[in-house]
Amino acid sequence: MSPTDSLAALRTIQDALCDLLAPLAERDLRSQFHPDLSPLGWHLGHCVFTEALWLSRARAVPAPAAALRSLYTPALSPKPARGGRLPTKPTLLTWARRQQARHREALAALPTAALTRYRLADLPLFLAQHHAQHLETMRMALAQRTARQAMPPAGATLEALPPRQDAVLLPAGQYRLGSTAAAAYDNEQPPRAVRLQAARLARRAVSNAEFLGFMEDGGYRRRELWSEAGWRWRSRLHALRPEYWRQAPNGGWLLLRPDGCQPLPGDEPLLGISRYEAEAFANWAGARLVHEYEWEAAAGLGLLEDAGMVWEWCGNRFHPYPGFRAFPYAGYSLPWFDGRHYVLRGGSSQTVPWLKRTSFRNFYPAHQRHLFAGLRLALP
Repeated sequence: MSPTDSLAALRTIQDALCDLLAPLAERDLRSQFHPDLSPLGWHLGHCVFTEALWLSRARAVPAPAAALRSLYTPALSPKPARGGRLPTKPTLLTWARRQQARHREALAALPTAALTRYRLADLPLFLAQHHAQHLETMRMALAQRTARQAMPPAGATLEALPPRQDAVLLPAGQYRLGSTAAAAYDNEQPPRAVRLQAARLARRAVSNAEFLGFMEDGGYRRRELWSEAGWRWRSRLHALRPEYWRQAPNGGWLLLRPDGCQPLPGDEPLLGISRYEAEAFANWAGARLVHEYEWEAAAGLGLLEDAGMVWEWCGNRFHPYPGFRAFPYAGYSLPWFDGRHYVLRGGSSQTVPWLKRTSFRNFYPAHQRHLFAGLRLALP
């Protein structure tokens, strides 16, 4: 992106953050709809605070006030307490829009070299990406809000399907992975060449109808399909369906979305599962999860038909590439190379399109399922 394009992208995301909150009730801005998610209003305040924080490091605006720092710095503000500390909705939105406009003016005048010590050549682009990730998280919170609302009386009556065997061949060979683009995060760098064996990858991500087949075959109750940690997780939660599925009074299935509830589409990619569930499904199907290197190589060749419809749990842990250097701050990737976070690739229908680059690496612990996440199979 050019500097002008980066500023335009930032403004679009700034507007989207405010527009998402504008029609909501005051209580919805303050409510914590899921233990792992912050209140919706906090996300907006945090994004505005983050702009001020980085601009102050470039000496373009004053440093944020201590009260803002204590509320909007994640490490200083426990999630359950955030909602009660927020200003009123009108105050928050008025402040946010005013500060966003001031920050855009400061960014337009910012010298390119202002943040070279942080290895940040394009601050508007960095902020736009940061905000876009928060925007998707806010949409997760809205889907969790839908779970608290009254359900329609009728859902979709689906025919359960076996796992599709429609595969594409990833040829054996050497592939260049990663990126040096201005948008690339530290965990995408430095680019590297890897040699991969040939692999048969499912052309499409696992569908809702296929996952229903797993459920109807007792997948959630068959211990042999689950890892030890996965079975403990399933037993503790009594999990019997994906996070965003609900069964209607007529026995049909419903899908919880950020904008409400709808009959579950059988042919659309499954979403709302943990990595434990993804792994159990792959075992049931006699397959495995795709390694992230295979995914990136195949996506780069245009082989994956519906990439970007749902985040896809991969078969490997989140790890640094050889030669990794943390930037623009240590906390984005480095703490999560802990052996407990796993990679997801692709993006979802709720991800902004320009964030869905093939080198983008998302990462979460195996137990989390509030994500818009599903899976793709690597077939025998």
